[in-house]
This record gives sequence, C-alpha cells and structure tokens, in this order.
Amino acid sequence: MLNERIERIGLSSREAERRLKKYGHNILEKKKKISALKIFLSQFNDFIVWVLIIATIISGFIGEKADAITILIIVVMNAVLGFIQEFKTEKSLEALKELAAPTAKVIRDNTIKVINAEDLVLDDIVVLESGDRVPADCVVIENSNLMVDESLLTGESIGVEKNTYSKDCNIYMGTIVLTGRGKAQVVQTGMSTEMGKIAGMLQSIQEEKSPLKEKLAFLGKILVIICIAICFIVTLTGIARGQGKYEMFLLGVSLAVAAIPEGLPAIVTVSLALGVSKMLKRNALIRKLPAVETLGCTSIICSDKTGTLTQNKMTVKVLYFENNTYELDGKKEIPENTLLKKAFVYCNDCNFDFKEMNIEKSLFGDPTETALIKAFFNKSSQLKDFLSKSKRVYDKPFNSDRKMMSVIMKEGVKETVYVKGAPEKIIAKCKYILLRGELKEFNDYYKRKVERAVENMSYKALRCIAAAYKPRNITKNNMEENLVFLGVAGIIDPPRREVKDAVLKCKIAGIRPVMITGDHKNTAYAIGKELEICEKQSQVISGEELDNLTDKRLLRIIDDVSIFARVSPKHKLRIVKAFKEKGNVVAMTGDGVNDAPAVKESDIGISMGVSGTDVTKEASSMILLDDNFTTIVSAVEEGRVIYNNIRKFIRYLLSCNLGEVLTMFLASLLYLEPPMLPIQILFVNLATDGLPAIALGVDPASENVMLDKPRYKKESIFARGLKEKILIRGSLIGICTILAFIVGKWWGMNLTTCRTLALSTLIISQLIHVFECKSEKHSLFEINIFTNWYLIGSVFISLILLLLIIYLPFLQKIFHTVALKSSQWFIVIFFSGIITFINSVYLLIRHKKEK
Repeated sequence: MLNERIERIGLSSREAERRLKKYGHNILEKKKKISALKIFLSQFNDFIVWVLIIATIISGFIGEKADAITILIIVVMNAVLGFIQEFKTEKSLEALKELAAPTAKVIRDNTIKVINAEDLVLDDIVVLESGDRVPADCVVIENSNLMVDESLLTGESIGVEKNTYSKDCNIYMGTIVLTGRGKAQVVQTGMSTEMGKIAGMLQSIQEEKSPLKEKLAFLGKILVIICIAICFIVTLTGIARGQGKYEMFLLGVSLAVAAIPEGLPAIVTVSLALGVSKMLKRNALIRKLPAVETLGCTSIICSDKTGTLTQNKMTVKVLYFENNTYELDGKKEIPENTLLKKAFVYCNDCNFDFKEMNIEKSLFGDPTETALIKAFFNKSSQLKDFLSKSKRVYDKPFNSDRKMMSVIMKEGVKETVYVKGAPEKIIAKCKYILLRGELKEFNDYYKRKVERAVENMSYKALRCIAAAYKPRNITKNNMEENLVFLGVAGIIDPPRREVKDAVLKCKIAGIRPVMITGDHKNTAYAIGKELEICEKQSQVISGEELDNLTDKRLLRIIDDVSIFARVSPKHKLRIVKAFKEKGNVVAMTGDGVNDAPAVKESDIGISMGVSGTDVTKEASSMILLDDNFTTIVSAVEEGRVIYNNIRKFIRYLLSCNLGEVLTMFLASLLYLEPPMLPIQILFVNLATDGLPAIALGVDPASENVMLDKPRYKKESIFARGLKEKILIRGSLIGICTILAFIVGKWWGMNLTTCRTLALSTLIISQLIHVFECKSEKHSLFEINIFTNWYLIGSVFISLILLLLIIYLPFLQKIFHTVALKSSQWFIVIFFSGIITFINSVYLLIRHKKEK
C-alpha cells in the first residue's frame, strides 16, 4: 500500500516519467494498421485500370513501346496521387484517435492534472468522479458513496458499491463510476489489467462512413455505367468508320479512366480529415467524420451557461443571512456568522495545498466551491486552522436531481450536518431559521423574505446557493430533513466577452442560440439579455414549467423559448427531441454523465473537454477543448466551409469529366477522327483532375459563409443549381474543345496539330474553370483568385506540364503533339476563355441589378 506522503501529494512528474519508461504506456493492443504498401497497391485494384495496364502491355509487344511505357507511368502517377490522399487520411484519423483517447485526473506534484490515460503509471493517485471511466486497475483509497458499473466485465447491470481498503476496494479499467467520488491507487496498467485482452479502449473513435462519401460512391457507380456505355459507343463508331480495333479499344478504356471520377470519395475524406485538423486548431476536436458534414446544417445550438457562455470565474458578491443583505465590496465590515461559514467551507469539495501561503494558489477544484471558500478566507494558514477543528464523517455528493450536497462533520464529540444547494431545494427542506443565535420557525413570512432576497440577487445575474444545518438527531437517512436555514451566497459568473459577437454571428447565419442552465430563471434571463440571446422574460421557461407542459404544447411554444432555466438532464433530452421534431438540426452541449442521453440524441453532441466526463465524451460527436461557446460557432463555420469546398471540387471534377466524354462523343456523332489519343486523354486526367481538385478542397472561407441560412440536412449535394452548372459548363467545355479541333481542320492544319489544339483547349478551359468554382454566386471578375496559393500552384504545375509535352521534342513523340504557333494559341485561348468571359459578364450584370 502507498506511504502516506505519496497518497497525499501523488507521484512527482520525474518519478512518473521514470516509471513510464520502465513499465511502458497504459495501453491495450491496437488493431493492426493498414500498411503504406497495401494502401498503394489498392490504388491499382480497379477493373478498368487493370484493363488499361493489360492493353498497354500488349501494345508494348506489338511495337508501341513508347506509348505503353508512358501510359503505365501516368497510371502509376495517378496511383501515387491516390495513395497520398488515402495515406494522409489514415494519418489524420490516427492522430484524431490519439487526441480523443480517454483522459485521467491524477495527483502529480501535489496538483490535480488531466493527462492521457495511456500515461498513467503504477502508484499514480487517480481522482474519480461520477461519470468517469476508470483508466486502469486500481485500489480505492478514499471513498464517498462510490458506486461503479462493472457490466463491461461481469455482465451485471447493477452498480457495485466500493469501500476503502477492503475486499470491495478493487476497481477495473474500462468500468464507469455511477455515483460518488473518490481517489484510487493504480496497481496494474496496460496489458496487465483485467481488461488486458480487450483491445478496444483506445479505439473509441469509430471510422464511420461519411453519408456524403457513400452518396458520392453510389453516384460514381452510376457514372461508371454511363461512361462505359458512352466509351463503348465511341469505340464501336470508330471501328465502324475503319479505325483500328486495338486503337479504338485503348481509346475507349483511356476515356473511361479519365472520365470516371474514381477519386471523388477519397477527396471527400481528405477534405473532411483536413477540416478536422483545422477545427482542432480552433479547439474543437471532432470524434466522428460525419459530424463535419452535419455541422454545416446546424440550426439550433443548445448551450450550457456556466463555463460555456460565461467565464466560469466565480466570485461571491452578496451574502444574505439573518434577514440582511451584505455586499462583499470591501467598504463595510460584514458580521461574523460562524455557522454560515462552516456550511459553505465544510460542505465543499475543494482540494487544498497548505504549503502555499497564498489562498489563490492553495485552492484547486470547482470554481463555485473555490469562490465560497475565498469569501471567508484570504490566508491558507487561517483555512488550515479552521479545517483542523473538524473531521468529515459522511457525505452525500451533489447531483443534478437533488441539487444539493450534505456532509456530517464531527466537531469534538458532537456531530453536525451541513447542507448547501439550490435555494428552492434548501428552503423546502428547512423547518427552522437561525436569527441572532435563536432558532425560529421557518414560516411563510420568513420564506417569502428569503425568496425575495434570492429573486433580487438573480435579477443581478447572481447565481444563488443556500446553506442550512442540522444540530441534533442525525442519521444517514434523515440528515437532509428538518434543517435550520442559515443564509444565501450570491455568486457572479461574468459572461465571456467574445460570446456576444458569436451569438450575433449565429443569428445572422440563421442559427438560434438557446441557453440551458440549472440556474434561477432571473439569473439566466439577466445573462441571456446581456448576451442578446433573448429580449423578453417570456422567452425563459423553467424546468418546473416544462414538467407541466404536454409534448404537444411544448412543440407549439418551443420556437419562442430561448432560455431553459432550472432544468435537469432529463429535461435536456426532451428539449432536444422537441427541437428535432420541429425539423431542426440540433447541437447540444453536456458535461455530466446524465447529459449523455441528450448529447447522443442530438444531431451534433458536444461534450466539454475541460469539465466533461468520459461517458459524455464518448456519446459526443465533438469535444470542446476550451468549453467555450465561441468554439461551437467556429466549428459550425468551418463545417460550412468544408461542405462548400466539397461542392466546389465536385462541380469542377464532374464538369471537366463531362467535357472530356462529350468531346469524344460529339466527334463520333459528327464522324470526325478522334480529337485526342488515349495517351493524351490520360494526360488530361493527370494534369487537371488531381492537384487542382485537391487544392479546391482547402479553399479558405468566403466572407459571406455565415450570411447564408443553414442548409436542409437531407439536401442533395447537387441542390441550389449545382447540377445545372455542371451540365451546362461541362457541355460547353466539350463543345468548345471540339470547335477548336474543327477550326484547326478548317484552316488546313494536320491531324496532329488539330489534336494538340483540342488537348490545349480542353486543359486550359478546365484550369480557367477551376477558379470559377471558387464561388457559386460571383463571377471570375469578382473573385480574388489569390486567396488560395495551393490552387494557383497546382494550376501553374498543370500549365508547365502542358507546355513541356508541347515543346519538348522527346515528349512530343510520346504524346503525339506539335509546337503551337502564336496564331494557334489565339484559337486555344479564344475557345478556352469565351464561355468564361460571357458567363462572368452575365453574372456581373445580374449582381448589379440585384443591388
């Protein structure tokens, strides 16, 4: 068993580091990762790619070696691009898993620290509270009504009570603390634990399939069928016109490879994974990739008040006792009330470090608990002396249903109960009131006075906590009955300065911010009004009023409610369901174990990274690393940006692919020679489909991204005119390319030159179009193309590749191109840019008329 010193102050950081090196990390065996080689080889696991490879090998045997080698190089380069996308995604998801791994509260260097569970070592002192997941096998050394769910190991759903230093003192990795709190000493870690054979604890993040990715994969299959059909027609038409069977077969396969957007689902995953990294920089940890998509649809944000909308920096501003209100402003002396002091200090779960003489540094724990102690003490030595005169015998911890905490303290030979909690709960339990040292009946007159004092405090946005005691006839069963009322503390928790701007941004974006709090209606209203969440008192509803409403009535009024006060976790679940039934996409925050059902029920479950329990984190889609409401709004904004970027590269890829297919299809309908050869088609696929599409996926946010209303959750990715844009622009790219080819023939140019014109027109029109895809509403003249240097770089690389195959003699032979003259470039630029110019002028005129 631990020596007394370690039990009190925990291990030192140096000793913990030494043990970590000696015994290893507290981790279980992980799933076997997919090797980089396997990811690379999977890029070739496609029927059409195999057909192309076999065809090029055959062409090599019949003498077309240069073509065969070049086509194989292009196929390999495409595979490399696909590998980079998938490998980056795997790495992003692995990093995400590590960040979302379970955490543990330990005492290190006499301070409570939150660390990754995998860094726990033998003899660490773990602090456990309701809702925590036990991070290793431990022995309970300090206990307050500790009950643990061991169903993971035993299958029994009934909680098991735990006692200190007894046969019931063992707790095991993976089990969950249901009630109470305590401290435990780590006795086994990692594979030495009872959970050693279960390899899933650190694999909590499920690689769920993105709904959008699945839809696009399905779309890809449809496009495969359509493209193969068109390629089949093109091939048969060419053969019917006397073209070589092998040449037309290779042309059809090459066209299919270029036209089918195989990489679309992969690019979606890359965009989502990159979005997760961006959100992490803004303190939002995404646990499930589909949440990134859903964030952009969010129409309701239900947020806790304390610590999320407010600073969670509590200060006692007012004390009410013996029918008098005292402002703690330092201007006047406050009469000593020993019993009130005892109630707030004894009935308190703060941790103390009495080596620090400064009270500011000696306290660590819940901000409310800390504030109550600081109201009565300013020196650690005084506090230490005060606490040394008594001993806690028994306690009932605070929970969200009872809304109170009680302790039995032994002072000498006498035992006394001290209670603190929500004023209405304490008032209901009190039979007497203490006035100038005398016990008097706590009748309606005194109750009204107390209630009026509480109401006045709450109007000033003060959170009220009442205190009471019981001096005699004490048992564990009756300790919260027939209490003596002592007084009330009014605590201020100022709003976060940045939240007001975030609330305004929400409203502009069509998102309703809703406050949910356990505080009094008046307190909640005062904060809500200051943050402009609500305007009228009628927009606030209490948990008690909520209980009296039927589900139908709640649905009728919920659109007019902006604040839910004095609510319990069970109310949260009902609120979420009501908002969802009205067709909203709901984000819900939570921290306690009882919040988990509401968090899981919501479309975007958000847990608190600082104050949240492991159970709530596991139920959530997103973790706020700073517990800040502004971070939620930032995540919603980032979700919209990511979704918009996905629409951008879908628009670009499908328009370009349609243009390529249509070019060859129109040529066959007009009985023209193929305007491009197989190797040229594959080059287009390499030069334009890869890098520019990926670069669009990281396009920065537009200025008006939060001016749009939330999109409908089941909205098609092609909604709001995207399908029409793809069809029209893709058709025009194909038409302009075939026109460039025809003009070349009309001016008497040879077939190789005409094909070079068509190839250049197709590539440049696509590279111009990639900049148009940056915005769905604005013309190219209104877009700042310099906001995405990745895109500019990718376009520059594609242009260089085009110039190389046109002007380098050895590449000319491979790609069957010729050097274009300036007059011929005029044809390319005219047909590449004419549609963009006309479209941009049209959009510019339309926008000016709309203004």
